[in-house]
Amino acid sequence: MAIRIAGMASGMDTDAMVQDLVKAYRTKGSNYTKQQKRAELKQDAWKSLNKKIKSFATKYAANMQYSSYYSSKKTTVSDSSKASVISSDGAVTGSQTLEVLETAKTAYLTGAKVKEGTTGDTTIGSLIGDDSFEAKKISVNGQSFDITPDMKVNEFVSRLNTAGLNANFDEKNGRLFVSAKKSGTEGEFEFESSSTEGNKALVALGLVADPDKVGTNGYEGPVKVPGEDAKIKLNDAVFTSSSNTFDINGLTITAKEKTDGKITINTDTDYDAVYDKVKSFIKDYSELINEMTKLYNAPANKGYDPLTDDEKEALSDSEIKKWEDKVNESLLRRDGNLSTLSSILRTSMSQTFDIGGKTYGLSTFGINTLSYFSAPEDERNAFHIDGDPDDPESSGNADKLKSAIAADPEAVTQFFTKLAKNMYEKLQDFSKSSSTRSYGSFYDDKQMKEDITKYESKVTEWDDYVKSVEDRYYKQFAKMEAAMTTLNSQQNYISSMFGM
Repeated sequence: MAIRIAGMASGMDTDAMVQDLVKAYRTKGSNYTKQQKRAELKQDAWKSLNKKIKSFATKYAANMQYSSYYSSKKTTVSDSSKASVISSDGAVTGSQTLEVLETAKTAYLTGAKVKEGTTGDTTIGSLIGDDSFEAKKISVNGQSFDITPDMKVNEFVSRLNTAGLNANFDEKNGRLFVSAKKSGTEGEFEFESSSTEGNKALVALGLVADPDKVGTNGYEGPVKVPGEDAKIKLNDAVFTSSSNTFDINGLTITAKEKTDGKITINTDTDYDAVYDKVKSFIKDYSELINEMTKLYNAPANKGYDPLTDDEKEALSDSEIKKWEDKVNESLLRRDGNLSTLSSILRTSMSQTFDIGGKTYGLSTFGINTLSYFSAPEDERNAFHIDGDPDDPESSGNADKLKSAIAADPEAVTQFFTKLAKNMYEKLQDFSKSSSTRSYGSFYDDKQMKEDITKYESKVTEWDDYVKSVEDRYYKQFAKMEAAMTTLNSQQNYISSMFGM
């Protein structure tokens, strides 16, 4: 930055004079900056609204046009202590019989007591009294590993876990506990060895019975609970599963206890789920259209332009916020795209459709807007569902929607699929790619970006121009100062000639 020392000859504050001269130019430049900032703020406002519209279109308009969106089923069991059932959309509507014949059991072995004083660090060799045998194979359901005299009990347990079992050595009780990781016959396990030392090790570890002691008084060998599959009868057809869960024709059945006879499974349309989906759609639509209406009808707030950095310095934080709120409030006022989009949504919601020879509209199901005079100005396009307990405006009215779903769910489904399809197609058509907008955008994002770039260039060009004007004034004052310095020198010379 150049250091200027001005006004020494004339005694004038040339810096202040130059700044006053270029002030008008700077003011015009700040207007360009404000225009750029307003364009950027409007772009941000549209980005936020665009995201909400796309989310709404994807969640509802795109999905609700398919009947599968509404096909929720609900299943009840006459005795939920015996079994639980979850139904998918493909489950058959109606009543079915169920018997739980067996529940799945997991194979479990409680080992016989091992030699007194055995710990996790006790070696296999010391357990069988042979510290010199060569490595031998132990097999667990086809998986084998070597045991050696110096292998510790804890190491043996670790190998069982690696082989696909749950094993633990309880030092306090002196027993190994082993269980399958899978229930049913699929998880069954056995211990085997083809060597004398291997068999001795299994006996010493309490995993297989000691053949020399079986049948003798007082001998307690290992206790094995075999794995068993679950077995049920659904409509008198038998099904088995290694777990207590069965997936059969759209039903997920979990067996809990044996039944004494048949219990009943009832599957029907989940009317509450259909109602909740329609209610969610109406609620989110109303929130979106209310926001769009408020943005479009916002006050003009004339005189409130984005603040420059210099202007912010003269205001408090609360004053800045209040000012910026006024600016942001009016960014999308009377916006053309916003008007068109609002019209598309409102028109889509006012459509009627012929289904089975009868004409249906939202009002058929008790879904209406409030009267023009009773609704707040920015909420006149919002819908309310008669009988909705969460809506104080319509909760006291008769619930036509629930009655319609119970009486003819197919007609309700067809109406909303047609409404959603119509809305989706119109939104898709509006958000097509063009010279001013990108595909899927509900505002002129390309045009906005181009405008902002132009403003940026204009601000830069004007800043450069103001700088050149400022430099010109400084040069002019510098010449004046130089001339006055020369004149003063001449006067001093003449005075000295005449002894003045």
